[in-house]
Amino acid sequence: MTFAFWFFAGAAILASFLCITRRSPVSSALWLITTLFNVAALFVLLDAHFLAAVQVLVYAGAIMVLFLFVIMLLNLGDAAPGENPRWSPSRVVGFLAGLGLLAELLVLRSAVPPDAIRLPPGVVAGEMAGHGAVQSLAVPLFQAYLVPFEITSLMLLAAIVGAVVLAKRRL
Repeated sequence: MTFAFWFFAGAAILASFLCITRRSPVSSALWLITTLFNVAALFVLLDAHFLAAVQVLVYAGAIMVLFLFVIMLLNLGDAAPGENPRWSPSRVVGFLAGLGLLAELLVLRSAVPPDAIRLPPGVVAGEMAGHGAVQSLAVPLFQAYLVPFEITSLMLLAAIVGAVVLAKRRL
């Protein structure tokens, strides 16, 4: 079990690193799909089978197909031959910001005791016993978080419409 965790966690980290370092948007999206599958495997190891299924169906399936559709519709290619995108100022700033966020994560992790982030054993199990796992996730999603859920769907719709408009100008 421990080996499987380290295997999938390492594979997720490696795939996410390859996702952000690829030049081609399509290969970057495919590495992101690999990352999402590894995260789903970690959910399975945590006995969160429903979340693993949602991870694969919604994110690795539907959302990534949408991303690939938009990438291919916009016909994004490699950088222009005269450019050197590896050391552009925005990449250096992004790399330094990533290092800063990593340092902050390490500082926060050492400041929070391990017992502070664990729930008492019966809290989640007791809640799921009365309703079931799907209903325990669905009720807050469609009651308390309905507006953010719908805003996210409208943002995805706006991205698709924008990609179609940009592609139509070129045709």
